[in-house]
Amino acid sequence: MDTNKRQDEKQTTLQITGMTCAACANRIEKGLGKLDGVSSANVNFALEKASVSYDPAKVDLPILQSSIEKLGYGTVKEAVDFNIEGMTCAACATRIEKGLNKLPGISNATVNLAMETAHVEYSPGDVSVADIQAKVHNLGYKATPKQEESGAQNRRGLELKKQKQKLLLSGILSLPLLWAMVGHFSFTSWIYMPEIFMNPWFQLILATPVQFYIGKQFYVGAYKALRNRSANMDVLIALGTSAAYFYSLYLSIVWYLDGASAHHGPALYYETSAVLITLVVMGKLFETLAKGRTSEAIKSLMGLQAKTALVIRDGQETVLPVEEVIVGDIVLVRPGEKVPVDGVVLEGTSAVDESMLTGESIPLEKRQGDHVIGATINKNGVLKIQASKVGKETALAQIIKVVEEAQGSKAPIQRVADVISGIFVPIVVGVAIAAFAVWYFFITPGDFAGSLEIAIAILVIACPCALGLATPTSIMAGSGRAAELGILFKGGEHLELTHKIDTIVLDKTGTVTKGKPELTDVIAVGDELQFLRLVGSAEKNSEHPLAEAIVKGIQSKDISLGNAEEFEALPGYGIRAAVEGHELLIGTRRLMEKYDIDVKEIYDTMSLLEEAGKTAMLVAVNNEYAGMVAVADTIKETSAAAVKRLKDMGIEVIMITGDNTRTAKAIASQVGIDRVLAEVLPEGKAEEVKKLQDQGKKVAMVGDGINDAPALATADIGMAIGTGTDIAMEAADVTLMRGDLASIPDAIYMSRRTMGNIRQNLFWALAYNSLGIPVAAIGLLAPWVAGAAMALSSVSVVLNALRLQRVKIRKAI
Repeated sequence: MDTNKRQDEKQTTLQITGMTCAACANRIEKGLGKLDGVSSANVNFALEKASVSYDPAKVDLPILQSSIEKLGYGTVKEAVDFNIEGMTCAACATRIEKGLNKLPGISNATVNLAMETAHVEYSPGDVSVADIQAKVHNLGYKATPKQEESGAQNRRGLELKKQKQKLLLSGILSLPLLWAMVGHFSFTSWIYMPEIFMNPWFQLILATPVQFYIGKQFYVGAYKALRNRSANMDVLIALGTSAAYFYSLYLSIVWYLDGASAHHGPALYYETSAVLITLVVMGKLFETLAKGRTSEAIKSLMGLQAKTALVIRDGQETVLPVEEVIVGDIVLVRPGEKVPVDGVVLEGTSAVDESMLTGESIPLEKRQGDHVIGATINKNGVLKIQASKVGKETALAQIIKVVEEAQGSKAPIQRVADVISGIFVPIVVGVAIAAFAVWYFFITPGDFAGSLEIAIAILVIACPCALGLATPTSIMAGSGRAAELGILFKGGEHLELTHKIDTIVLDKTGTVTKGKPELTDVIAVGDELQFLRLVGSAEKNSEHPLAEAIVKGIQSKDISLGNAEEFEALPGYGIRAAVEGHELLIGTRRLMEKYDIDVKEIYDTMSLLEEAGKTAMLVAVNNEYAGMVAVADTIKETSAAAVKRLKDMGIEVIMITGDNTRTAKAIASQVGIDRVLAEVLPEGKAEEVKKLQDQGKKVAMVGDGINDAPALATADIGMAIGTGTDIAMEAADVTLMRGDLASIPDAIYMSRRTMGNIRQNLFWALAYNSLGIPVAAIGLLAPWVAGAAMALSSVSVVLNALRLQRVKIRKAI
């Protein structure tokens, strides 16, 4: 029942606007979590995104968006306009409209028959422009985007421009106020001070736009927070600056009513509120710029994509944006061009550079029937390919999706920061009030201004911005850098847990070895040609790498193969087949024992082959021993060095295989693995992993992600070795795209560095607040200095996280 429920669930990613600190993220998370049908909600403050898993039968996208808006925040919806071809009447427009509105992620779609256009508002986390085009195509029409979609990028650019303009205006207005404040100090008497700068009304005119125009965002944020019975950074900023501003306004009015001089006024605190707001705005700008750099990995991956494709439609060659390519299109790729989409080669021969995906520097030969991957580079020949995967279905898009989800997810350690930031603001307000009372009534009785300054400094220095950024920025930078190295963590929790691994279990075939064995020995009782013909005919139905090696070796001897009338794979044993009236059994000793076939006389020969690192398979024809074939798999060049690195890191390395003990130990000794678990059936691998866990070990299982799925799912961390063409290996927590054992210590080291970085950020963020509050409380911190320090702390946390983007893996262990 639970499994069905999970299968019915959908996941969406919503871009959120209006968050100012971790408390905002917590509030949205709790609000979404309370909705009926929402099973989980994670809000990433640094990315300003919410990842929500929900039951579409109970809740839909508009309800999620409405819930966020009711909490006082906004959700970003992308919009795109299409030209629609093929409509003939109003029924066509209605059909397209209904079809698009049923797509997950589309909040509104309207079709205009007269103008032959469609306007679609959608959530980019759920649906892409290519998906929308494909839907229209399936309905029997054609949709062409009016212009290339770049709304998110434009929006970020406009937001940055707006922040810069606000900072410039705030700085210009605050500078005279700061000048006036400096003029009060005896040691600055030599500085020229225009008389007007000291006038209360002049200061009021300068401070008011800063307080209520530039600082409007803090009042709005504070109102939303308080309306929802919580508190955040905006509450602290609004309280602190308002106290300084309105107290100064009160003094200005009193000064005026007392008939004081028109030029000189009392000691005012307009500069405190104005400079504070300026510094916070400046800090937010620097923070936004720095946070933008944490997404460099995503940008670089997106930069790999081809922008256009040469498509052959109706016999005509047309250059189209890659978003307009649909499944089934014929695409022409010339030498030196990027392959625009995933597809199958129809015509042509060429070498294709797949290093961006696999790390393999040598280009691979591609010919008719071979698969090609989007964003790889065609080196020398012309290829005509048929698109099989486009848009978000391509291998590169899947990689980008995995990285984005990892960057948007929460590591368990972040819960510490969430809990602290959730209760921090109310405590700080209480401390500020208590400090004000102590100073006003006991330390400096009656000194309202001095006591107020101390309360303001406490409110400002305690803003938990740095605490909220400490974990997500490190997760973003760490997972992004790992992706550049070909390591895909599926989530922050996996990135965190990987650093605790103390035992690695390696599958043999395709992990330690290349997984491309070759036929090395043939021992037949009778006619060798007939023996090989029967064996090849039976094995060609199997997808096992050993079977492929046998068939390839037999075909290289120019032996024609027949067809099997019956075929059955026996996992852990071998195969059973019927070929040309003969019943064949091909496999292990256990298979022969299972069918009571006596093969003891050839055990010695078999043992010699196995001790040489070869895998020997016994063959019985019509329940009589007929011979033996042996294959050998070569070890990957990097396996021995990777095992040594893992041992140097204090990690136990174990090899697990279904192969026999002698062959397994021969392979293990070549790479330096001391412990071997051999002759383990596929279903037994998970049991072996469980036994290790029962001993208190933190186990990572490394396999090909298909045969080893149960063991990958059972392990604390499942690592799938692959070329990245099948990123959707659901059983694995980490995908090692480069098929290289060296990626395992790389992944562990990257996890260790990321967790170390998070701890540094959390320590300094907490230390900053813990030390800053008492320093402010004893009167040693001016409010404007507190504001500068608060802004600096957030920026420093982000900059520290960015150091992860420069990690040099191979030399760092």
